[in-house]
Amino acid sequence: MVGDTEIGERRVNKLLRVGVASLVLMASLSGCVAVDRALPKANTAPSPHRPHSAAPVVPAAPTRPLNRHAPTGLENLLQEQWQLFPGRTGVAVMRLDGGEWITGQRMTELFPQQSVSKTWVALTILDLVDQGKVSLDQKVRITRDDLAVFHQPIRDRVIANGEIEVTVLALLEQAIIASDNTANDSLLRTVGGPQAVQSFLARKNLGAIRFGPGERLLQSGIAGLDWRQDYALGSSFYAARDALPFAKRKAALDRYLANPIDGASPEAIVRALARLARGELLSPASTKLILGIMSRTSSGPNRMKAGVPTGWRFLHKTGTGQILPPVSTGYNDIGIMTAPDGTRYAMAIMMGSTTASIPQRMSFMQFVSRTVATYHDQ
Repeated sequence: MVGDTEIGERRVNKLLRVGVASLVLMASLSGCVAVDRALPKANTAPSPHRPHSAAPVVPAAPTRPLNRHAPTGLENLLQEQWQLFPGRTGVAVMRLDGGEWITGQRMTELFPQQSVSKTWVALTILDLVDQGKVSLDQKVRITRDDLAVFHQPIRDRVIANGEIEVTVLALLEQAIIASDNTANDSLLRTVGGPQAVQSFLARKNLGAIRFGPGERLLQSGIAGLDWRQDYALGSSFYAARDALPFAKRKAALDRYLANPIDGASPEAIVRALARLARGELLSPASTKLILGIMSRTSSGPNRMKAGVPTGWRFLHKTGTGQILPPVSTGYNDIGIMTAPDGTRYAMAIMMGSTTASIPQRMSFMQFVSRTVATYHDQ
């Protein structure tokens, strides 16, 4: 999901481009203390307050033995900065080549994914392509009744024409590159709904990764609303949400954060990315396609991507949740960073809830990617 925070992030990105913002991590985070209360562990059952479409938590996936330990200096620096960062944040970094290792903080706890979960929808539909059940040039019909909420650039075309037909490939690109919620929900409908994605995650044994009910039900539930299709148009959703008593909104958000229906652990995410990169989840053609699409992601240019050194490659998917001041939720970035020598690192930063400013969040994410690169070959 790209919603409330995206507006503020775009403003910050503009300032960064003209050189106004100067971000210094230690100075900006000085005096902040990480919240000690943990998010749910990966074996926590879904909350009874959540819709029945919530995925059951599956056992952790089998893992190959690690043959190397992360550099001690890297681990120490990541821990120091993580402790300074305000809020509930999980970090996982996994080296895939030349001596595999994994390190991080709160790696096995569940964090809200938000639009990070678009990754699993994309993999599910490409799995169907590999099986010959769906084709990339297959047309998907989208009407006004299919519109979602928050960031959905495709909405203007639907409203202007009443309905449109878009290929599966175009929807894949729109959902991942632009994080379009309607494009993602259209793909979700095409694969057979949330249960199909949950089945893919279980069949591929991807561990502690849940998939929620789709953007409309997910976002309305987080806000304390029951979904109505008119929320997809204009500012109707915002108006309805703002009209709710603060206590009702807070109770709904607290339930979500305590046991996120779309929760995933940072460790499960980086291990899934590792398997994707190694070609263990999809065919070679589909693997190449999705990694290429993720390399063109336009959201979050000043998150982890901005810390990646020149000469390195980076592909990723972001997530951005709702805000109930002073707390922002689900501010995430996951991706694969590749060194000039071909060594790959899978990374996940999941900010479940935080009071940090957008520049502080960006700065922490940049610190992680930059520091991982600094300790390459050590």
